[in-house]
Amino acid sequence: MFLTSLVAIGPWQILLIVVVVLFLFGGKRISEFMGGFGKGIKEFKKELKDDNEADEESNSK
Repeated sequence: MFLTSLVAIGPWQILLIVVVVLFLFGGKRISEFMGGFGKGIKEFKKELKDDNEADEESNSK
């Protein structure tokens, strides 16, 4: 019972974490980080797609 109460995170705890992160880093830094994170994901997906296409071309020969 004690372990499950430590793992359970409710909406108030999430809100508190968000407020603390905003206070520590500020909105500008967080938006820059998220923009870079989004670009990284786009590049990763693009590379996966290119790699899959290259594998299909080599398998068809």
